[in-house]
Amino acid sequence: MQTDSILISSDLSGRTEALREAERFCVYYGLTGKDAMHIRLLTEEAISLVADIVRGFEGSFRIKSEKTAEGLLCRLCIEANVSVSEMQETRLLSAATSGKNEAAAGILGKIRQLFRWSIQQTDAEAFAQSGVIGSWYTMGVNDEAYWSLQKYTRRIRQETPDSEACDELEKSIIAQVADEVRVGIQCERAEVIIEKRIAGC
Repeated sequence: MQTDSILISSDLSGRTEALREAERFCVYYGLTGKDAMHIRLLTEEAISLVADIVRGFEGSFRIKSEKTAEGLLCRLCIEANVSVSEMQETRLLSAATSGKNEAAAGILGKIRQLFRWSIQQTDAEAFAQSGVIGSWYTMGVNDEAYWSLQKYTRRIRQETPDSEACDELEKSIIAQVADEVRVGIQCERAEVIIEKRIAGC
């Protein structure tokens, strides 16, 4: 099952429609209580990735799902073309780094920073080799040229369990609710995929 694709802008136009699609998705599968709340929370987190990323920026939002042996696998997807205008490129650079290699604050901030930079890259290799997104990026790279929150979390908890980064994970809604978040480039489109598994559905 796949919901309609909703256009979301950096000024958050499209937010209401996206939340309605999430509600329809929950109704379709009969999700209530905590499961429905998690889908709404993750939808809001996904929408916030686009907010203020750059003036005039647009991305698409949709929810995809499939039945698995473990239950219902939900994928909340934000996509955007990697090709941007020269003016947008300048704004993206300004929004992402202010001309410096700034550290992203919090887990959602790291994901937003990755999304910004993936929009600027021409292909997955260029994205993976970008050195401006911080040393934390390499801790989450998986074999599919995606940055993976699950892999990042595992490395942080194994190697630096008492660090500020570990504290960020504990305080992050998206890290606590989502089973996985991946950021990368596929077929010349930058994408963020937030996965949530719902048992017994």
